[in-house]
Amino acid sequence: MQNIQIRKFAPEDGPSSARLFYDTVHTINRKDYTEEQLDAWAPKERDLEAWTDSFQSHTAFVAEMEGRIVGFGDMDETGYLDRLYVHRDFQGKGIASALCDALEQAVPAKGFLTHASLTAYSFFQRRGYRVLKEQRVIRHGVSLTNFVMEKKNCPETMASGQVSFS
Repeated sequence: MQNIQIRKFAPEDGPSSARLFYDTVHTINRKDYTEEQLDAWAPKERDLEAWTDSFQSHTAFVAEMEGRIVGFGDMDETGYLDRLYVHRDFQGKGIASALCDALEQAVPAKGFLTHASLTAYSFFQRRGYRVLKEQRVIRHGVSLTNFVMEKKNCPETMASGQVSFS
């Protein structure tokens, strides 16, 4: 992972992160979901103010490379990992792991919970998350499958993968 900086999410990151979210869902997740499901999950039109505001009540980070946002993630104070997305052109470069490490280190929760897509399932499994249940969620009237996954927080094992962020 070269020249990747993890930093706190700022309000001006809203439009770039929303565009990254849409593009990533509609390209990377295409192999596991239908076009109708992708449109329900990540509609083209988005309330950017509400999107940006949604990060303010969470611990949120962006991964930046040469001034360009290449990923982002956020977690609430209970350890719920809400969003974790990496730009379609930067998949497999350790960015999601770096963001996850930063979030898991920054939030002092007893454990972490996420709703992982079919596409992200194996990523979280490799990180030590285990499936609590498979579920169907409804987005804009369309059913999508995902997995409720959890991981216990073990501070002594987290220390080996220290991430620095600003």
